[in-house]
Amino acid sequence: MSIELRGVRKAFGARVVLDGVDLEVRDGETLAVIGGSGVGKSVLLKTIVGLLRPDAGTVVVDGREVKTLGREELYELRRRVGYVFQFAALFDSMTVFDNVAMGLRRMRLPPGEVEARVEESLARVGLDGFGARRPAELSGGQRKRVGLARAVAFHPRYLLYDEPTTGLDPVTTAVIDGLILKLAGELAVTSVVVTHDMASAYRTADRIGMLYDGRIRFLGTPDELRACADPVVRGFIEGRPELIQGVA
Repeated sequence: MSIELRGVRKAFGARVVLDGVDLEVRDGETLAVIGGSGVGKSVLLKTIVGLLRPDAGTVVVDGREVKTLGREELYELRRRVGYVFQFAALFDSMTVFDNVAMGLRRMRLPPGEVEARVEESLARVGLDGFGARRPAELSGGQRKRVGLARAVAFHPRYLLYDEPTTGLDPVTTAVIDGLILKLAGELAVTSVVVTHDMASAYRTADRIGMLYDGRIRFLGTPDELRACADPVVRGFIEGRPELIQGVA
């Protein structure tokens, strides 16, 4: 199964953010979604997992239309989807272990299984032995990795990343990109990476989609993106706004 969006529209008052998005994420691939600030990349992610309900169109995950799911079915879907928040969204009053374990405990897993999954997940992101620390004791990159560990602790089928490298230096960004590739390979997950970082998109993605003016303007491989002649696409990936001005 895969993720499929057809004609998805989402507005906030008079502001239309998504205006007929058509997109399919293939089983097992890593798809990067690029675009400028405020174009709706995070909104798109939230419609996939049911955190936002589209005003029109359909979102299908694992063959099920998300907006038709009841509360329990939606919870079950979210257990199959690991969501990595932009700023990690850790609770500062809790240890790293408890941050990663929180969702597992809500699933009422036995304590021994919770502990095993937390330790396994922290090891996957290179944070063995960090369980007793507090988020305030961690660097920005380490906090991001805790967010990754929490997402993979559910043993998800899908991983959704919301700007996973925002605010990181180039070396730490490369580390996070490496983890995205590593987790995709080890867990055989389907991944969607929302980013404005072109270097990260090129490093991590099998395909790249560009969201512009409420729709998918481009969808293809990294090599196809590099060769794309569309002035809007070229203006974004080359940082040349003069190419975009006045283009419909």
